Amino acid sequence: MSVPPSSAASAAGLASTDANSSNSYVFPLLVMTSLFFIWGFITSLNDILIPHLKSAFDLTYVQAMLIQFTFFGAYFLVSIPAGALIRRIGYQNGVSVGLGVAALGCILFYPAAAIQQYWLFLAALFVMASGITLLQVSANPYVAVLGNPDTASSRLNFSQAINSVGHTVGPLFGALLIMTGDHTQVAETANPEAVQIPYLMIAGFLLLVAAIFKFLKLPSIEGDAMALGASGQTSAWQYPHLVLGAVAIFLYVGAEVSIGSFIINFISLPEIGQIDERTAAQYLTFYWGGAMVGRFIGSAALQFIKPTSALFFNAVVAGALLMLVVAVDGALAMWAVLAIGLFNSIMFPTIFTLGIRGLGSLTSQGSGILCLAIVGGAVVPMAQGFVADGVSLSASFAVPLLCYAFIAWYALVGAKKH
Repeated sequence: MSVPPSSAASAAGLASTDANSSNSYVFPLLVMTSLFFIWGFITSLNDILIPHLKSAFDLTYVQAMLIQFTFFGAYFLVSIPAGALIRRIGYQNGVSVGLGVAALGCILFYPAAAIQQYWLFLAALFVMASGITLLQVSANPYVAVLGNPDTASSRLNFSQAINSVGHTVGPLFGALLIMTGDHTQVAETANPEAVQIPYLMIAGFLLLVAAIFKFLKLPSIEGDAMALGASGQTSAWQYPHLVLGAVAIFLYVGAEVSIGSFIINFISLPEIGQIDERTAAQYLTFYWGGAMVGRFIGSAALQFIKPTSALFFNAVVAGALLMLVVAVDGALAMWAVLAIGLFNSIMFPTIFTLGIRGLGSLTSQGSGILCLAIVGGAVVPMAQGFVADGVSLSASFAVPLLCYAFIAWYALVGAKKH
């Protein structure tokens, strides 16, 4: 998932109290950008956990999708409390605390695997996701103010690209170290304990980075209630293009996460890829890697193409690819589902930008509404799981297809300011 510029709009009102030269921000910016890689890496491992734990605990697809439901549900529940905590302890301390909480979640994977209880895995995921939410609330505004305000969007886009690098590398790590025994065509029960060492390694790395952040001397950031312009409305909810944008964000994040969650199980089917799940996990890199490449291409193309046109085109192509996934078998279906990542690339930031256009002083509120809509990553995979259990795995891809149909409509009609 693209890193939400959740606090980008409100960060426009933050003022740095240190360093007058933009050169003094180079090191802090590089340090903060590394966080985007970390949570992209961790988030992508969910796509490895789903087929692995599904096999280990003999879960239905709906039960396996509780992994995403728990993880992205934390965004919805923790974002507002995290913002309040950051205001009390500061952004840099918030990063250290977020890394520590995420590390604790990773450590909890050890006892969860030892006693082989699925609910404890879900609890560990919630703790880990809470830490990552805290990181996002801290890092997004920090990156936005580390330099010239006129290039804040550019810095955030660069950070999102680094997040995509983490998403691309994560599945390779998981395939090699978690799915170590999931390498035969014959259905075997995966070993839950295979997650213990990899997640302890991640926890150790997170604690190391947390300690480094605690002692780094970074520019301090203070809140500054900066007026963003006059508004004729008293609430962001009164703007239809914002409300519809929140629906589009909900459906986009849900579709992106849902497709990634089912890819390994789908392309390992005998009638699709005829490959084992460990090999399929490595193919997942094409899905997230496509999003990374598309983000770099899109950042350049959007200088010449209208955002609504780009969004409509990408949504239509993604929908067409999903039609192939539902209708055909074999290599065509496999590569069609993997190619969707390329067209996902520009959707989140484009929808986000269209949603907050013209909100004036209500931009911060609108930004918060769009961020809460990320909970779609918890809901849509569950819906696809119900279809996969009740009909078939191939047919279940009709669920994200409907999501892209709405996004295409939003690009043509819903995004217009009223």
